Amino acid sequence: MAPSRRKLSVGLGLAGAACALVGGCLMIVGPLIIREQVIKNVRIDPSSISFNMWKVVPVPFYLSVHFFEVLNPKQVLQGAKPVLTQRGPYVYREYRYKTNITFHDNDTVSFLEYRNLFFQPDMSNGTEEDYVVVPNILMMGAAVMMEKLPNFVKLLLSGALAGMKQEAFMNRTVGEIMWGYEDPLIDTINTLVPGLIPFEGKFGLFIEFNNSNSGLFTVNTGMKNISQVHMVDSWNGLKKVNYWRSSECNMINGTSGEMWPPFMPPTSLEFYSPDACRSLTLVYEQSGKFKGVPTYRFVAPKTLFANGTDYPPNEGFCPCMQSGIQNVSTCRLNAPMFISHPHFYNADPSLVNAVVGLNPSKDQHALFLDVHPMTGIPMNCSIKLQLNLYIKQVSGIIQTGKIEPVVLPLLWFAESGSIDGSVLNQFYTNLVLFPSLLEYLQYIVLGLSVPLIISAAVLMVTNKEKCFLFWSSNKKNSDSNKANQATSAIKPPPVKGMVLQEARL
Repeated sequence: MAPSRRKLSVGLGLAGAACALVGGCLMIVGPLIIREQVIKNVRIDPSSISFNMWKVVPVPFYLSVHFFEVLNPKQVLQGAKPVLTQRGPYVYREYRYKTNITFHDNDTVSFLEYRNLFFQPDMSNGTEEDYVVVPNILMMGAAVMMEKLPNFVKLLLSGALAGMKQEAFMNRTVGEIMWGYEDPLIDTINTLVPGLIPFEGKFGLFIEFNNSNSGLFTVNTGMKNISQVHMVDSWNGLKKVNYWRSSECNMINGTSGEMWPPFMPPTSLEFYSPDACRSLTLVYEQSGKFKGVPTYRFVAPKTLFANGTDYPPNEGFCPCMQSGIQNVSTCRLNAPMFISHPHFYNADPSLVNAVVGLNPSKDQHALFLDVHPMTGIPMNCSIKLQLNLYIKQVSGIIQTGKIEPVVLPLLWFAESGSIDGSVLNQFYTNLVLFPSLLEYLQYIVLGLSVPLIISAAVLMVTNKEKCFLFWSSNKKNSDSNKANQATSAIKPPPVKGMVLQEARL
Protein backbone atom coordinates (compact mmCIF):
# COMPACT_ATOMS: atom_id res chain seq x y z
CA MET A 1 0.00 0.00 0.00
CA ALA A 2 2.75 2.41 0.98
CA PRO A 3 4.69 2.06 -2.27
CA SER A 4 1.54 2.73 -4.32
CA ARG A 5 0.85 5.87 -2.26
CA ARG A 6 4.39 7.00 -2.76
CA LYS A 7 4.10 6.48 -6.50
CA LEU A 8 0.80 8.37 -6.57
CA SER A 9 2.20 11.34 -4.64
CA VAL A 10 5.28 11.44 -6.85
CA GLY A 11 3.08 11.29 -9.97
CA LEU A 12 0.85 14.09 -8.73
CA GLY A 13 3.87 16.16 -7.81
CA LEU A 14 5.44 15.69 -11.22
CA ALA A 15 2.13 16.52 -12.94
CA GLY A 16 1.78 19.66 -10.82
CA ALA A 17 5.33 20.72 -11.58
CA ALA A 18 4.75 20.08 -15.29
CA CYS A 19 1.56 22.20 -15.23
CA ALA A 20 3.40 24.99 -13.42
CA LEU A 21 6.21 24.83 -15.97
CA VAL A 22 3.83 24.82 -18.96
CA GLY A 23 1.72 27.62 -17.44
CA GLY A 24 4.83 29.68 -16.74
CA CYS A 25 6.07 29.12 -20.29
CA LEU A 26 2.67 30.14 -21.68
CA MET A 27 2.77 33.32 -19.61
CA ILE A 28 6.09 34.17 -21.23
CA VAL A 29 5.57 32.73 -24.70
CA GLY A 30 1.79 33.39 -25.00
CA PRO A 31 2.01 37.19 -25.28
CA LEU A 32 4.83 36.79 -27.80
CA ILE A 33 2.70 34.45 -29.92
CA ILE A 34 -0.24 36.85 -29.75
CA ARG A 35 1.96 39.82 -30.61
CA GLU A 36 3.43 38.00 -33.61
CA GLN A 37 -0.04 37.04 -34.84
CA VAL A 38 -1.23 40.65 -34.55
CA ILE A 39 1.84 42.04 -36.30
CA LYS A 40 1.52 39.45 -39.07
CA ASN A 41 -2.14 40.25 -39.68
CA VAL A 42 -2.33 44.07 -39.42
CA ARG A 43 0.60 45.18 -41.53
CA ILE A 44 -0.06 46.21 -45.11
CA ASP A 45 0.90 42.99 -46.81
CA PRO A 46 -1.12 40.89 -49.29
CA SER A 47 -0.73 37.88 -46.97
CA SER A 48 -2.25 39.60 -43.92
CA ILE A 49 -5.85 39.11 -42.82
CA SER A 50 -6.52 42.84 -42.78
CA PHE A 51 -5.14 43.53 -46.28
CA ASN A 52 -8.37 42.89 -48.16
CA MET A 53 -10.25 44.88 -45.52
CA TRP A 54 -7.82 47.73 -46.13
CA LYS A 55 -7.97 47.43 -49.92
CA VAL A 56 -11.77 47.33 -50.23
CA VAL A 57 -13.73 48.42 -47.18
CA PRO A 58 -16.11 45.45 -46.77
CA VAL A 59 -18.38 46.89 -44.09
CA PRO A 60 -21.50 48.96 -44.78
CA PHE A 61 -20.55 52.64 -44.69
CA TYR A 62 -23.19 55.36 -44.88
CA LEU A 63 -23.18 59.09 -45.51
CA SER A 64 -26.13 60.82 -43.85
CA VAL A 65 -26.77 64.45 -44.81
CA HIS A 66 -29.00 66.89 -42.92
CA PHE A 67 -29.87 70.25 -44.51
CA PHE A 68 -30.75 73.46 -42.69
CA GLU A 69 -33.64 75.15 -44.45
CA VAL A 70 -34.11 78.89 -43.93
CA LEU A 71 -37.77 79.53 -43.06
CA ASN A 72 -37.67 83.35 -43.14
CA PRO A 73 -35.41 84.42 -46.06
CA LYS A 74 -37.22 87.72 -46.67
CA GLN A 75 -36.94 88.73 -43.03
CA VAL A 76 -33.23 87.81 -42.97
CA LEU A 77 -32.68 90.26 -45.84
CA GLN A 78 -34.15 92.96 -43.57
CA GLY A 79 -31.75 92.13 -40.74
CA ALA A 80 -33.76 89.50 -38.83
CA LYS A 81 -32.25 86.45 -37.17
CA PRO A 82 -32.37 83.38 -39.45
CA VAL A 83 -34.90 80.72 -38.43
CA LEU A 84 -33.76 77.23 -39.41
CA THR A 85 -35.33 73.80 -39.58
CA GLN A 86 -33.43 70.57 -40.09
CA ARG A 87 -34.34 68.44 -43.12
CA GLY A 88 -33.36 64.83 -43.73
CA PRO A 89 -31.46 62.69 -43.24
CA TYR A 90 -30.67 61.92 -46.88
CA VAL A 91 -28.71 58.67 -46.67
CA TYR A 92 -26.18 57.28 -49.15
CA ARG A 93 -24.46 53.92 -49.15
CA GLU A 94 -20.76 54.57 -49.46
CA TYR A 95 -18.37 52.17 -51.16
CA ARG A 96 -14.64 52.70 -50.73
CA TYR A 97 -11.88 50.97 -52.61
CA LYS A 98 -8.20 51.55 -53.36
CA THR A 99 -6.55 51.57 -56.75
CA ASN A 100 -3.04 52.26 -58.06
CA ILE A 101 -1.60 50.33 -55.11
CA THR A 102 2.18 50.56 -55.46
CA PHE A 103 4.67 49.15 -52.95
CA HIS A 104 8.00 50.94 -52.59
CA ASP A 105 11.42 49.80 -51.36
CA ASN A 106 11.37 52.14 -48.35
CA ASP A 107 8.59 50.23 -46.53
CA THR A 108 5.80 52.44 -47.93
CA VAL A 109 2.84 51.95 -50.25
CA SER A 110 0.98 54.51 -52.39
CA PHE A 111 -2.68 54.36 -53.34
CA LEU A 112 -5.72 56.30 -54.49
CA GLU A 113 -8.93 55.71 -52.56
CA TYR A 114 -12.21 56.24 -54.39
CA ARG A 115 -15.70 56.76 -53.00
CA ASN A 116 -18.95 55.87 -54.72
CA LEU A 117 -22.24 57.00 -53.20
CA PHE A 118 -25.68 55.56 -53.86
CA PHE A 119 -28.89 57.09 -52.52
CA GLN A 120 -30.88 54.89 -50.10
CA PRO A 121 -34.57 55.92 -50.24
CA ASP A 122 -35.65 53.40 -47.59
CA MET A 123 -33.19 54.85 -45.05
CA SER A 124 -33.86 58.50 -45.91
CA ASN A 125 -36.47 60.96 -44.72
CA GLY A 126 -37.19 62.46 -48.12
CA THR A 127 -35.89 62.23 -51.67
CA GLU A 128 -33.24 63.99 -53.73
CA GLU A 129 -36.08 65.84 -55.45
CA ASP A 130 -37.03 67.65 -52.23
CA TYR A 131 -36.73 71.43 -52.51
CA VAL A 132 -34.81 73.26 -49.79
CA VAL A 133 -34.41 77.03 -49.24
CA VAL A 134 -30.75 77.79 -48.53
CA PRO A 135 -28.41 80.73 -49.11
CA ASN A 136 -27.34 81.29 -52.70
CA ILE A 137 -23.91 79.89 -51.91
CA LEU A 138 -22.18 81.12 -55.06
CA MET A 139 -23.62 84.62 -54.94
CA MET A 140 -23.29 85.23 -51.19
CA GLY A 141 -19.84 83.68 -51.11
CA ALA A 142 -18.67 85.78 -54.05
CA ALA A 143 -20.13 88.93 -52.46
CA VAL A 144 -18.07 88.48 -49.29
CA MET A 145 -14.99 87.59 -51.34
CA MET A 146 -15.40 90.80 -53.39
CA GLU A 147 -16.03 93.05 -50.40
CA LYS A 148 -12.67 94.79 -50.66
CA LEU A 149 -12.72 95.24 -54.45
CA PRO A 150 -13.41 98.67 -56.02
CA ASN A 151 -17.06 99.75 -55.88
CA PHE A 152 -17.43 99.88 -59.67
CA VAL A 153 -16.59 96.14 -59.88
CA LYS A 154 -19.18 95.34 -57.22
CA LEU A 155 -21.76 97.52 -58.97
CA LEU A 156 -21.08 95.70 -62.23
CA LEU A 157 -21.61 92.36 -60.49
CA SER A 158 -24.75 93.63 -58.78
CA GLY A 159 -26.17 94.70 -62.16
CA ALA A 160 -25.29 91.35 -63.68
CA LEU A 161 -26.92 89.57 -60.74
CA ALA A 162 -30.11 91.57 -61.23
CA GLY A 163 -30.14 90.70 -64.94
CA MET A 164 -29.87 87.00 -64.08
CA LYS A 165 -32.51 87.37 -61.35
CA GLN A 166 -30.07 86.14 -58.72
CA GLU A 167 -31.16 86.50 -55.11
CA ALA A 168 -29.55 85.99 -51.71
CA PHE A 169 -31.51 82.78 -51.13
CA MET A 170 -32.40 80.01 -53.56
CA ASN A 171 -34.87 77.16 -53.64
CA ARG A 172 -33.19 74.11 -55.13
CA THR A 173 -33.44 70.33 -54.84
CA VAL A 174 -31.28 68.27 -52.53
CA GLY A 175 -29.72 66.57 -55.55
CA GLU A 176 -28.79 69.90 -57.13
CA ILE A 177 -27.22 71.30 -53.97
CA MET A 178 -25.19 68.15 -53.42
CA TRP A 179 -24.21 67.01 -56.91
CA GLY A 180 -24.24 70.25 -58.81
CA TYR A 181 -26.36 72.58 -60.91
CA GLU A 182 -25.56 74.78 -63.85
CA ASP A 183 -25.58 78.47 -63.08
CA PRO A 184 -24.78 81.34 -65.50
CA LEU A 185 -23.36 83.16 -62.49
CA ILE A 186 -20.24 81.01 -62.74
CA ASP A 187 -19.37 82.33 -66.20
CA THR A 188 -20.28 85.90 -65.19
CA ILE A 189 -17.96 85.86 -62.17
CA ASN A 190 -15.16 84.29 -64.19
CA THR A 191 -15.58 87.07 -66.77
CA LEU A 192 -15.67 89.96 -64.30
CA VAL A 193 -13.09 88.65 -61.83
CA PRO A 194 -10.93 85.97 -63.49
CA GLY A 195 -9.61 83.39 -61.04
CA LEU A 196 -12.02 84.29 -58.23
CA ILE A 197 -13.70 80.88 -58.52
CA PRO A 198 -11.28 78.52 -60.31
CA PHE A 199 -13.83 76.11 -61.76
CA GLU A 200 -16.32 75.93 -64.60
CA GLY A 201 -19.55 74.11 -65.31
CA LYS A 202 -21.66 72.85 -62.43
CA PHE A 203 -21.43 73.85 -58.80
CA GLY A 204 -22.34 71.48 -55.94
CA LEU A 205 -21.19 71.05 -52.35
CA PHE A 206 -20.41 67.34 -52.82
CA ILE A 207 -19.62 67.37 -56.54
CA GLU A 208 -16.00 66.34 -55.83
CA PHE A 209 -16.99 63.85 -53.17
CA ASN A 210 -18.60 61.20 -55.38
CA ASN A 211 -16.75 59.00 -57.88
CA SER A 212 -13.52 60.74 -56.95
CA ASN A 213 -10.44 60.10 -54.86
CA SER A 214 -9.13 61.86 -51.79
CA GLY A 215 -5.63 62.37 -53.15
CA LEU A 216 -2.54 60.21 -53.48
CA PHE A 217 -1.60 58.85 -50.06
CA THR A 218 1.76 57.23 -49.34
CA VAL A 219 1.77 55.38 -46.01
CA ASN A 220 4.05 53.03 -44.11
CA THR A 221 3.43 49.30 -44.50
CA GLY A 222 4.81 48.33 -41.08
CA MET A 223 6.91 45.51 -42.57
CA LYS A 224 10.04 46.75 -40.79
CA ASN A 225 8.52 48.79 -37.98
CA ILE A 226 5.00 47.87 -36.93
CA SER A 227 4.66 51.04 -34.84
CA GLN A 228 4.65 53.03 -38.10
CA VAL A 229 2.06 51.00 -40.01
CA HIS A 230 -0.57 53.18 -41.76
CA MET A 231 1.26 56.37 -40.76
CA VAL A 232 1.22 58.89 -43.62
CA ASP A 233 4.54 59.48 -45.32
CA SER A 234 3.14 62.00 -47.83
CA TRP A 235 -0.10 63.20 -49.39
CA ASN A 236 -0.05 64.19 -53.07
CA GLY A 237 3.71 64.10 -52.77
CA LEU A 238 3.71 66.65 -49.92
CA LYS A 239 5.22 66.17 -46.47
CA LYS A 240 3.16 69.14 -45.28
CA VAL A 241 0.42 71.32 -46.75
CA ASN A 242 0.56 75.08 -47.28
CA TYR A 243 -3.00 76.10 -46.38
CA TRP A 244 -2.23 77.51 -42.94
CA ARG A 245 -0.07 80.15 -41.29
CA SER A 246 2.16 77.98 -39.11
CA SER A 247 4.42 75.01 -39.74
CA GLU A 248 2.72 73.06 -36.96
CA CYS A 249 -0.75 73.50 -38.46
CA ASN A 250 0.51 72.51 -41.92
CA MET A 251 1.96 69.21 -40.69
CA ILE A 252 0.51 65.95 -42.03
CA ASN A 253 0.28 63.79 -38.91
CA GLY A 254 -1.09 60.36 -38.13
CA THR A 255 -2.70 57.91 -40.54
CA SER A 256 -5.09 58.33 -43.46
CA GLY A 257 -7.97 57.78 -41.05
CA GLU A 258 -8.80 54.12 -41.69
CA MET A 259 -6.53 52.13 -39.37
CA TRP A 260 -3.87 52.84 -36.76
CA PRO A 261 -0.77 51.06 -35.46
CA PRO A 262 -1.52 48.15 -33.08
CA PHE A 263 -1.01 48.07 -29.30
CA MET A 264 -2.54 51.53 -28.89
CA PRO A 265 -2.21 53.38 -25.57
CA PRO A 266 -5.34 55.06 -24.15
CA THR A 267 -4.12 58.56 -24.97
CA SER A 268 -4.91 59.98 -28.43
CA LEU A 269 -4.88 59.23 -32.14
CA GLU A 270 -4.23 61.39 -35.21
CA PHE A 271 -5.20 61.30 -38.87
CA TYR A 272 -4.99 63.59 -41.86
CA SER A 273 -8.35 64.60 -43.35
CA PRO A 274 -8.33 66.00 -46.91
CA ASP A 275 -11.93 67.12 -46.34
CA ALA A 276 -10.89 69.27 -43.38
CA CYS A 277 -7.55 70.17 -45.05
CA ARG A 278 -5.67 69.41 -41.84
CA SER A 279 -4.60 66.77 -39.35
CA LEU A 280 -7.10 66.03 -36.61
CA THR A 281 -6.33 64.75 -33.11
CA LEU A 282 -8.90 62.79 -31.12
CA VAL A 283 -8.49 61.99 -27.43
CA TYR A 284 -9.27 58.89 -25.40
CA GLU A 285 -12.60 59.02 -23.58
CA GLN A 286 -13.36 55.53 -22.25
CA SER A 287 -12.93 51.79 -22.69
CA GLY A 288 -15.80 49.59 -23.79
CA LYS A 289 -16.86 46.69 -25.97
CA PHE A 290 -18.42 46.50 -29.42
CA LYS A 291 -20.17 43.16 -29.99
CA GLY A 292 -17.74 41.46 -27.63
CA VAL A 293 -14.62 43.15 -28.99
CA PRO A 294 -12.70 45.38 -26.51
CA THR A 295 -12.45 48.98 -27.72
CA TYR A 296 -11.08 52.40 -26.84
CA ARG A 297 -13.39 55.29 -27.65
CA PHE A 298 -11.75 58.43 -29.03
CA VAL A 299 -13.61 61.73 -29.31
CA ALA A 300 -12.91 65.30 -30.41
CA PRO A 301 -11.47 67.54 -27.68
CA LYS A 302 -13.08 70.93 -27.09
CA THR A 303 -9.92 72.51 -28.47
CA LEU A 304 -10.27 70.89 -31.91
CA PHE A 305 -11.93 73.95 -33.49
CA ALA A 306 -11.03 76.48 -30.79
CA ASN A 307 -9.71 79.85 -31.94
CA GLY A 308 -6.16 81.05 -31.36
CA THR A 309 -7.14 83.10 -28.32
CA ASP A 310 -8.65 80.17 -26.43
CA TYR A 311 -6.06 77.69 -27.68
CA PRO A 312 -2.80 79.28 -28.95
CA PRO A 313 -1.63 76.26 -31.02
CA ASN A 314 -4.65 76.88 -33.29
CA GLU A 315 -3.49 80.41 -34.10
CA GLY A 316 -2.07 79.06 -37.36
CA PHE A 317 -5.59 78.20 -38.57
CA CYS A 318 -6.71 81.83 -38.29
CA PRO A 319 -8.05 84.36 -39.24
CA CYS A 320 -10.43 83.14 -36.58
CA MET A 321 -13.84 84.10 -35.29
CA GLN A 322 -15.52 82.51 -32.28
CA SER A 323 -14.27 79.23 -30.86
CA GLY A 324 -15.95 76.15 -32.26
CA ILE A 325 -15.60 76.94 -35.98
CA GLN A 326 -12.62 76.71 -38.29
CA ASN A 327 -12.07 78.92 -41.30
CA VAL A 328 -11.37 76.66 -44.31
CA SER A 329 -11.49 79.39 -46.94
CA THR A 330 -7.81 78.92 -47.79
CA CYS A 331 -8.48 75.36 -48.98
CA ARG A 332 -12.01 75.94 -50.29
CA LEU A 333 -11.45 78.37 -53.19
CA ASN A 334 -11.20 81.31 -50.73
CA ALA A 335 -14.95 81.11 -50.16
CA PRO A 336 -16.02 82.19 -46.63
CA MET A 337 -16.63 78.59 -45.52
CA PHE A 338 -16.30 77.29 -41.97
CA ILE A 339 -16.44 73.78 -40.54
CA SER A 340 -17.68 72.88 -37.07
CA HIS A 341 -19.42 70.18 -35.11
CA PRO A 342 -23.13 69.79 -36.00
CA HIS A 343 -25.44 72.37 -34.44
CA PHE A 344 -22.29 74.18 -33.21
CA TYR A 345 -21.77 71.52 -30.54
CA ASN A 346 -18.87 72.51 -28.24
CA ALA A 347 -18.80 75.97 -29.85
CA ASP A 348 -19.16 79.49 -28.47
CA PRO A 349 -22.82 79.93 -27.40
CA SER A 350 -23.02 83.13 -29.47
CA LEU A 351 -22.94 81.02 -32.64
CA VAL A 352 -25.95 78.99 -31.50
CA ASN A 353 -27.81 82.12 -30.37
CA ALA A 354 -27.21 83.92 -33.70
CA VAL A 355 -29.84 81.69 -35.34
CA VAL A 356 -33.04 79.98 -34.27
CA GLY A 357 -33.50 76.21 -34.49
CA LEU A 358 -30.22 74.68 -33.27
CA ASN A 359 -30.09 72.16 -30.42
CA PRO A 360 -26.54 70.90 -29.86
CA SER A 361 -26.35 67.48 -28.22
CA LYS A 362 -23.43 65.18 -27.44
CA ASP A 363 -25.43 62.04 -28.22
CA GLN A 364 -26.51 63.26 -31.66
CA HIS A 365 -23.70 65.57 -32.74
CA ALA A 366 -20.41 64.41 -31.20
CA LEU A 367 -18.05 62.38 -33.38
CA PHE A 368 -16.38 59.22 -32.10
CA LEU A 369 -14.13 56.33 -33.08
CA ASP A 370 -14.25 52.94 -31.32
CA VAL A 371 -10.93 51.23 -32.01
CA HIS A 372 -9.69 47.76 -31.05
CA PRO A 373 -6.49 48.79 -29.24
CA MET A 374 -4.59 45.53 -29.85
CA THR A 375 -4.90 45.82 -33.65
CA GLY A 376 -5.64 49.52 -34.26
CA ILE A 377 -8.66 48.59 -36.40
CA PRO A 378 -11.86 50.66 -35.95
CA MET A 379 -14.90 48.64 -34.93
CA ASN A 380 -17.49 51.41 -34.98
CA CYS A 381 -17.26 55.06 -35.97
CA SER A 382 -19.25 58.16 -36.81
CA ILE A 383 -17.39 61.21 -38.09
CA LYS A 384 -19.64 64.27 -38.10
CA LEU A 385 -18.95 67.72 -39.53
CA GLN A 386 -21.02 70.79 -40.38
CA LEU A 387 -20.54 73.17 -43.31
CA ASN A 388 -21.25 76.84 -42.64
CA LEU A 389 -21.27 79.94 -44.84
CA TYR A 390 -20.43 83.39 -43.54
CA ILE A 391 -22.92 85.87 -44.99
CA LYS A 392 -23.42 89.60 -44.48
CA GLN A 393 -24.47 92.82 -46.15
CA VAL A 394 -21.86 93.91 -48.69
CA SER A 395 -21.99 97.53 -49.78
CA GLY A 396 -22.42 97.94 -53.53
CA ILE A 397 -24.16 94.58 -53.95
CA ILE A 398 -27.81 95.33 -53.37
CA GLN A 399 -28.81 91.65 -53.41
CA THR A 400 -27.24 91.24 -49.94
CA GLY A 401 -29.84 93.61 -48.47
CA LYS A 402 -29.39 94.32 -44.76
CA ILE A 403 -28.23 90.87 -43.74
CA GLU A 404 -26.56 90.91 -40.34
CA PRO A 405 -23.16 89.17 -40.23
CA VAL A 406 -23.78 85.52 -39.31
CA VAL A 407 -22.10 82.14 -39.70
CA LEU A 408 -25.06 80.31 -41.21
CA PRO A 409 -25.23 76.49 -41.07
CA LEU A 410 -25.83 74.94 -44.49
CA LEU A 411 -25.79 71.23 -43.67
CA TRP A 412 -24.15 68.65 -41.49
CA PHE A 413 -23.16 65.12 -42.41
CA ALA A 414 -22.08 61.92 -40.70
CA GLU A 415 -19.92 59.18 -42.19
CA SER A 416 -20.72 56.10 -40.14
CA GLY A 417 -19.87 52.42 -40.30
CA SER A 418 -19.24 49.36 -38.15
CA ILE A 419 -17.73 45.92 -38.66
CA ASP A 420 -20.39 43.23 -38.92
CA GLY A 421 -21.23 39.81 -40.36
CA SER A 422 -18.50 37.47 -41.63
CA VAL A 423 -15.85 40.18 -41.36
CA LEU A 424 -16.62 40.60 -37.66
CA ASN A 425 -16.62 36.82 -37.13
CA GLN A 426 -13.26 36.37 -38.83
CA PHE A 427 -11.79 39.30 -36.95
CA TYR A 428 -13.20 38.11 -33.63
CA THR A 429 -11.95 34.52 -34.11
CA ASN A 430 -8.42 35.35 -35.22
CA LEU A 431 -7.62 38.48 -33.27
CA VAL A 432 -9.83 38.30 -30.19
CA LEU A 433 -10.97 34.73 -29.44
CA PHE A 434 -7.64 32.98 -30.12
CA PRO A 435 -5.57 35.38 -27.98
CA SER A 436 -8.19 35.17 -25.22
CA LEU A 437 -8.20 31.35 -25.26
CA LEU A 438 -4.41 31.33 -25.10
CA GLU A 439 -4.52 33.69 -22.14
CA TYR A 440 -7.17 31.64 -20.34
CA LEU A 441 -5.27 28.40 -21.04
CA GLN A 442 -2.17 29.62 -19.22
CA TYR A 443 -4.18 30.44 -16.12
CA ILE A 444 -6.07 27.12 -16.27
CA VAL A 445 -2.82 25.15 -16.50
CA LEU A 446 -1.27 27.19 -13.69
CA GLY A 447 -4.42 26.71 -11.65
CA LEU A 448 -4.27 22.93 -12.09
CA SER A 449 -0.69 22.83 -10.82
CA VAL A 450 -1.72 24.10 -7.39
CA PRO A 451 -4.16 21.29 -6.37
CA LEU A 452 -1.88 18.67 -7.91
CA ILE A 453 1.14 19.81 -5.90
CA ILE A 454 -0.94 20.20 -2.73
CA SER A 455 -2.43 16.70 -3.20
CA ALA A 456 1.04 15.23 -3.67
CA ALA A 457 2.27 16.97 -0.52
CA VAL A 458 -0.72 15.78 1.51
CA LEU A 459 -0.23 12.18 0.36
CA MET A 460 3.44 12.29 1.26
CA VAL A 461 2.75 13.72 4.71
CA THR A 462 -0.08 11.22 5.31
CA ASN A 463 2.12 8.31 4.25
CA LYS A 464 4.91 9.40 6.59
CA GLU A 465 2.51 9.74 9.49
CA LYS A 466 1.13 6.21 8.93
CA CYS A 467 4.64 4.81 8.77
CA PHE A 468 5.53 6.60 11.99
CA LEU A 469 2.41 5.36 13.78
CA PHE A 470 3.04 1.79 12.60
CA TRP A 471 6.65 1.95 13.76
CA SER A 472 5.62 3.48 17.10
CA SER A 473 2.94 0.81 17.64
CA ASN A 474 5.39 -2.06 16.95
CA LYS A 475 7.92 -0.55 19.28
CA LYS A 476 5.38 -0.26 22.10
CA ASN A 477 4.29 -3.89 21.66
CA SER A 478 7.89 -5.07 21.69
CA ASP A 479 8.66 -3.13 24.87
CA SER A 480 5.52 -4.52 26.55
CA ASN A 481 6.45 -8.12 25.74
CA LYS A 482 9.94 -7.64 27.08
CA ALA A 483 8.54 -6.17 30.28
CA ASN A 484 6.18 -9.12 30.77
CA GLN A 485 8.98 -11.59 30.23
CA ALA A 486 11.11 -9.81 32.76
CA THR A 487 8.29 -9.74 35.30
CA SER A 488 7.59 -13.45 35.01
CA ALA A 489 11.25 -14.35 35.43
CA ILE A 490 11.44 -12.66 38.86
CA LYS A 491 9.74 -14.76 41.69
CA PRO A 492 8.30 -12.82 44.62
CA PRO A 493 9.74 -13.52 48.13
CA PRO A 494 7.57 -15.74 50.42
CA VAL A 495 5.39 -13.92 52.90
CA LYS A 496 5.82 -14.96 56.58
CA GLY A 497 2.08 -15.15 57.37
CA MET A 498 1.40 -17.40 54.47
CA VAL A 499 4.18 -19.84 55.62
CA LEU A 500 2.62 -20.13 59.06
CA GLN A 501 -0.85 -20.71 57.57
CA GLU A 502 0.53 -23.47 55.41
CA ALA A 503 2.25 -25.09 58.41
CA ARG A 504 -1.00 -25.17 60.26
CA LEU A 505 -2.74 -26.83 57.39
